[in-house]
Amino acid sequence: MSRYQSINPYNGDVFATFENPTDKEIEESLNLAHMLYKKWRHEDPSTRSKELLAIAGGFRENEDKMAQMMTLEIGKLFSEAKEEVELCIQICEYYAVNGADMLKPQPLESGLGNAYYLKQPTGVVLACEPWNFPLYQVIRVFAPNFMVGNPIILKHAHNVPSSAALMAKIIKRAGAPEGSLINLYLSYDQLAQVIRDPRIQGVALTGSERGGSSVAEEAGKNLKKSTMELGGNDPFIVLEDADKDVLRNVLSDARTYNDGQVCTSSKRIIVVKSRYEEVLRELKSLYEVLKPGDPLDSSTTLAPMNSEGAKEKLEKQVQEAVDHGAQIYYQHPEIESTGAFFPPTILTHIGKDNPVFDKELFGPVAEVHCVEDEDEAIKLANDSSYGLGSSIISKNTAHAEKLAAKIETGMTVINGRWVTAPELPFGGVKKSGYGRELGKLGLMAFVNEHLVIDTTSENE
Repeated sequence: MSRYQSINPYNGDVFATFENPTDKEIEESLNLAHMLYKKWRHEDPSTRSKELLAIAGGFRENEDKMAQMMTLEIGKLFSEAKEEVELCIQICEYYAVNGADMLKPQPLESGLGNAYYLKQPTGVVLACEPWNFPLYQVIRVFAPNFMVGNPIILKHAHNVPSSAALMAKIIKRAGAPEGSLINLYLSYDQLAQVIRDPRIQGVALTGSERGGSSVAEEAGKNLKKSTMELGGNDPFIVLEDADKDVLRNVLSDARTYNDGQVCTSSKRIIVVKSRYEEVLRELKSLYEVLKPGDPLDSSTTLAPMNSEGAKEKLEKQVQEAVDHGAQIYYQHPEIESTGAFFPPTILTHIGKDNPVFDKELFGPVAEVHCVEDEDEAIKLANDSSYGLGSSIISKNTAHAEKLAAKIETGMTVINGRWVTAPELPFGGVKKSGYGRELGKLGLMAFVNEHLVIDTTSENE
């Protein structure tokens, strides 16, 4: 058995505990979700648009409550938590308005007859989601699949059980059919059991490389389609012609939003030699004024990490980097708090032989690399086993677009740090995973493209 607990990382208070479900509860949940799928597959997606809009309305009515819960469970700044709820509202509204049209049959040109393919649901999808965006990560799977007609079984992270419960409660209260989203506090053994169940037809996971590998293996053994959004070691390339104001604005939260605990956060800042010292000074000036404190307080600008364990892991990684030659250019003064705070840090001189060179540092640590020119920048950007996101800062956007095409990654933002929106597909390559969420591509992740062709004229 493995309990799920809500622990406030700011003060260490354990304020909720949840037990794993019984075998009976798992069976009832799977059966309920599967029965809803069998009902939905005979209904037009447009019939669910109003329900999804009602869910968006339920989130809006409970925005502060949902944001506060996320802050209490993982230490996210309250202002950032509210932004997350707003993003989820936008995702629900996007699919409610556009989903039905995107799911209309697709005509195909063929000399064999009148051909098209239907876009049909495939069945219950198991969503395994992480703690760093407790609401957004779930909704970007739930909303499109709600329109498609695939009910969701949710296995959320062990440290955000209260956020999961609140979300499921609000979705139900908004009028979603029973079984639309069922939250289960599964142990790892139970998770494997659910993946094997024939009523599960897809698995969507956002999380660590280790977790993704384990779940993908189980899904593959049981011939279940899966999508994986895993870690990142994202390059942030600063070219010689980068606009100074744009650069400062983008750097302002490139490594500190959500306390740096973002898969697509700009973890490797790669700077051409002529701008290297400037970037270091800018980062230092931004880090120096960060104010640690209660994440529910609007004056706080530096939040604690999600847990004491996460803080200790990052401490070990930074020490390992230094032990192997990395230099600390700047580190925030010691933070006098019992909370899980990690002092924002700038690391330089990270050689390829350094153990952290190809590791994801999940927290407020900026790794700054100096390169001779843009060719070396692209080479270093691609010298990674990950490929999730990237950024290029340059006044010449046409040139930046050409460089973007050379980066082995799932996303590139020009003159900005990581972004996300309902209409933009999200996902990576290499060890960052496969498949896409959000946008039209995300809608089609667990759709049966059912070919229909009328060959009557061929046989007359």
